[in-house]
Amino acid sequence: MITSRPDLAAAIADLIVIGCWVGIIAILVTGKRRAKPGAQHSDPKSMLGLLLQLAGYVLCFVVPRPLFSPPFPMTKTGEAILAAFTAGLALASTWLCHAAARALGKHWALMARVIEGHELVRTGPYAIVRNPIYLAMLGIVIATALAFTRWQTLVAAASAYLVGTLIRIRAEEKLLRGAFGAEFEDYSSKVAALLPRLL
Repeated sequence: MITSRPDLAAAIADLIVIGCWVGIIAILVTGKRRAKPGAQHSDPKSMLGLLLQLAGYVLCFVVPRPLFSPPFPMTKTGEAILAAFTAGLALASTWLCHAAARALGKHWALMARVIEGHELVRTGPYAIVRNPIYLAMLGIVIATALAFTRWQTLVAAASAYLVGTLIRIRAEEKLLRGAFGAEFEDYSSKVAALLPRLL
């Protein structure tokens, strides 16, 4: 039976997504407090990327659909599967953000920068993907859109977030190449920028 009525599975998934947002904000605030102050080099181009990423987040909330309902009519089984996927994606993304922030430690920063005594972090999630926090936030964007908005908005939100992320990755990796040279080239040749390599 196809339905678009409020559903318990969707309600649970929505609450988990909200809880994960609270967790991610706490992780980012805590990471900022542990970060070493000052910047030796920074790149203002990453501000444009940040604004596009923020646009992706905002889009998830400005075109809402009825609470605790699926993004389009589907069977109860389909709703349960989608709700489980949404909750799992949000939880996995929050864990990845936490693990990446811990691995960064004093090198964590909102904007692209290289600080005095900067080290190239290659441990934890950074051994699998070069930008795990951006990957985690992409997961949260998708989970949030699945929980709260329409599928068309999901496409727009993910697109805005991805364009902003690519801008930030280029800005940040330009700084890292300048700071670490061959070490960064070796790292980037072995580890993917955003999505883990399958082989």
